[in-house]
Amino acid sequence: MPFKTVLNIIGVNQSADDVRSAVELCRQAEAHLSVLVVSLISPPPFAGYGEIVLNSWLEERRSDIARLQEQAAAIGGLLERQGISFGVETLYVEVGWADTQIGERARYADLVVMGSHARSDAALGRYALEGALFQSPAPVFLMPAGHASTLQPRSVMIAWDSRDEAGRAIRSALELLVQADTVNIAIVDPQASTNANGEEPGADIATYLARQGVRAAVQVLAGGGRTVGEVLCRHARDIGAEMIVMGAYRHSRMRERIFGGVTRSMLENADRPLFLAH
Repeated sequence: MPFKTVLNIIGVNQSADDVRSAVELCRQAEAHLSVLVVSLISPPPFAGYGEIVLNSWLEERRSDIARLQEQAAAIGGLLERQGISFGVETLYVEVGWADTQIGERARYADLVVMGSHARSDAALGRYALEGALFQSPAPVFLMPAGHASTLQPRSVMIAWDSRDEAGRAIRSALELLVQADTVNIAIVDPQASTNANGEEPGADIATYLARQGVRAAVQVLAGGGRTVGEVLCRHARDIGAEMIVMGAYRHSRMRERIFGGVTRSMLENADRPLFLAH
């Protein structure tokens, strides 16, 4: 397996379920698990009451740090019983620097893993995902609730749009694709052109994958008035895909956050693991 160092990001107040899922992934890959427990610092007070408010804020910080250390110790105790290589670190960081500092740690991992609990934390989920994708070369593996996650998928769906991000995702996941029984290249409403999808959309990437030893079938999907994200999620369910490989954030993060986009739609609606790269 290509992933020898896996970084799992969790929040300070979250259960250990995400860590247990990451443990199983590391067993499959025979990988080292590095758990980063994150606590976001609340901004300092700017209201009245001066010293009283400031003292209350400082006491809150001390309580946060103590809780962070307790969570790290609990995670360490859990991992000691799992029989895998592991490490646990803590990060107490202001919101404005969270993505940068998470990205710095992700640079030294082969794969960043986030479970459903971390993703459901709106602030942490956003900063962790953006830090890993935009400030490190590591791909990100998102595990949904209620669906088994594996780094040995038998069936994989590739969301292909002929963009650089999708190409990077495929290269990052290449060894997984080689080992899969079936790989489905899904393209939604492509326009044939020499500088994008070619005269036969999907043929170029299928040929590239074939030379790498990946047996991939191309399926051109009609939108039918639905969004691209809706079409991809439905197709992944229909074919029983155990993983979706796709490029993330073709448009700017701000545009996706305000107007929506395929990445945002998939993050909100996909019910199977997402393997993302930017």
